[in-house]
Amino acid sequence: MAFHPTSLTARFHSFILLGGVKAMAKLSPATGIGKAQPHQSGLQRYFQFFILLLAAGSIYPLIYLRQNFETTILETFHISSSELGTYYSMLGTMFLLTYLPSGWLADRVSPRLLLTFSMMATGILGLWYASIPDKSALYWIFLGWGISSGLTFWAALLKGVKMLARPHEQGRFFGGLEGMRGLVEAILATAAVALFSYYVDRKGLAAAETLPSVIMLYVYNSFAVGVLCFLFLRLKDDTPVKTSASKNNLLADLRFLLAVPELWLIAIIILCGYQLFWATYSFSAFLQEKYTMSASAAAFITVAKLWMRPIGGLGAGFLGDKIGRENVLAITMTLSILGLLALLFLPSTAGSFILLFVVLLIGIMTYATRGLYWSILESRNIPTRVTGLAIGVISLIAYTPDIYLPKLNGYLADHYTGLAVYQMYFGFIAASGILGLLAIGLLKSRTKIRAAAQIPTTVAAE
Repeated sequence: MAFHPTSLTARFHSFILLGGVKAMAKLSPATGIGKAQPHQSGLQRYFQFFILLLAAGSIYPLIYLRQNFETTILETFHISSSELGTYYSMLGTMFLLTYLPSGWLADRVSPRLLLTFSMMATGILGLWYASIPDKSALYWIFLGWGISSGLTFWAALLKGVKMLARPHEQGRFFGGLEGMRGLVEAILATAAVALFSYYVDRKGLAAAETLPSVIMLYVYNSFAVGVLCFLFLRLKDDTPVKTSASKNNLLADLRFLLAVPELWLIAIIILCGYQLFWATYSFSAFLQEKYTMSASAAAFITVAKLWMRPIGGLGAGFLGDKIGRENVLAITMTLSILGLLALLFLPSTAGSFILLFVVLLIGIMTYATRGLYWSILESRNIPTRVTGLAIGVISLIAYTPDIYLPKLNGYLADHYTGLAVYQMYFGFIAASGILGLLAIGLLKSRTKIRAAAQIPTTVAAE
C-alpha cells in the first residue's frame, strides 16, 4: 500500500474549518492535546499503521473461526448449531454493550496499551479454547473475547488510525484499514486451511484432533502482533490526557457529543452503509433461489466477491482524498443500491457472467463504503479529546443492524416464501441506502454553510 511520503506532523489541529480552510497552528488547551511531540518519519508512521492493520486482521479470525471450520467445531466440542449460535449471540451482545465504554476508555488509556492487552488477552483465551475444554467453559471464553476484542480494542483501533493519518489522508488510511485487514484475514485463513488439510489428508488425523493445531496458529499470531503493538506502536498523543479530563466527566462529554448534528448524520450514514454490506451475506442463497445456480457456482461468485475488499477499500480511500470523501461515499452507496435492485429485477435467465459482474460491483462498492465512512469523522465538530467517545457513540447506533437485520430476515422467512422474502429484505435495505444518501447531502450542506460563515468546525467541550 502506498502513501504520500511526508513526515508526521507533531500535533493534531484543534480547529479545522469546513470546506478545506487550514487549521490553526496552535492547539487550544481545551482540546486536551498537550504540547507538540517530536516529528516521526514517514516510514515510522507507515510501519505503525502496518501494525494496526495486522491487529485488525488478526484478532477476529480466531474469534470467528466458525467461518471456515464450523462443522469441525461442532464435532470437537460436542455442541449443536443452536448452542454455537448462542455463544456468538452473546458475543454480539457484548460488543453492543462495550461500544460506548470502549470509546471512553480509548480517550483515557494509550492505544498502545489497549491494543497490546487485546491481542494478548485474545491469545490467552485462545489457549484455553485450544485445550478443548468442556462446553460450559465456552461461555466464559466468548465473554472474554467480547471484552478483549470489543471493550479494549475497537475504539482504540479506529482512534489510532485517525491519529496516524493527516486530515488529507483520512480516506486512504481508513480505506487501507478496511482493504488490507481483509487481505491479512485471507492469508491467515489460507494458512489455517492448508494446515488443516495437511494433518487430515496427509497425516490421516481426525478433524477433531487437528482443530487445536489450527487454533494455535491463530494464537501464536495474536501473541506476535501483541508484542509488535507493545514495542513499536508509539502514537503522537500516546499518553492519557489529564488536563481536560479533570474538568469534564462522561455525562458532560456525552451531552456535548449528542448535541453535535454531524455526529448523528455520520451515525446514519454508517448505519445505512453497513446495512448495504449486510445484504451481501444473503447472496449465495438468493442466487440459488432465483437463478437456480448450483451451490458450488454460487459459492464461487460469493468467494470472488471477498477479493474485492482490498480493491474497494484502497481505491475508494485514495479517490476520496482526491475528490472528496462524501462525494465518493455518495457514488459507492448509489451504485450499491442500483446493483441490489439489479439483482432483484434481472430476469431469472440472466447468465452467470452478468450475475458475477453485478455481485462483484456490489462487493467493490460496499467494501469501498466501509473503507470510507469512518474517515468522514475528521473535522466534524468533534474535538480530538473525545474522539474515542464519539466513535463509541456512533458505533452504538451504526452497528445495530447486527441485532435487527437477522431478526427481520428470520421474520420474513417465517411469514413469506420464495423470492418474496428477498424482495422485501433487499428492498428495505435499498430504501435505507437512500436515507444514507440524504444524510450525506445534509452533511455536505452543513459543511458549505459553515465554510461560508467561516465558523470553526471543532469546538471545545467545556
